[in-house]
Amino acid sequence: MTRVIVALLALLLSFACASDQTPPAAAAPPAPGFRPTTSVPQLMEWILEPATEGIWDAAGTIITAEGRRELAPTTDVGWEQVRNSAALVSEIGNLLMLPGRSVGPTWDAYAIALIDAGRESMAAADAHDADRLFDAGGQLYQACLACHRAYMPDSR
Repeated sequence: MTRVIVALLALLLSFACASDQTPPAAAAPPAPGFRPTTSVPQLMEWILEPATEGIWDAAGTIITAEGRRELAPTTDVGWEQVRNSAALVSEIGNLLMLPGRSVGPTWDAYAIALIDAGRESMAAADAHDADRLFDAGGQLYQACLACHRAYMPDSR
């Protein structure tokens, strides 16, 4: 009987000691595979182009014989729409650097310029700053133009 009690105590002690130990670190789950839905030209035409137009169409002034028209939003909802377009522009820059889409460091630099222009446009929209949005739109235009010159020279 004493042997049974000693064995049970030893077993309980081993369980108690085991529970004080930190469990081994779990292996990190594998990174998800990227599954792009569009080609780069489709991404540009279907997603990036409308997003850039959401910024450019809200920046600047149109002067005609009939008069002057400011393009900046006049409502919170209008500024939110510009902000949303700008967020898309920035995120598309990230999508362009995904494996299988990136074609190297120069491409990635243009994608980063797109991200930066989108972020500046977001900040302008959040501040409801029409002049800053106009400047950010110019930054965006320069980022797009530089990339097109490098990768689509016939599109000028």
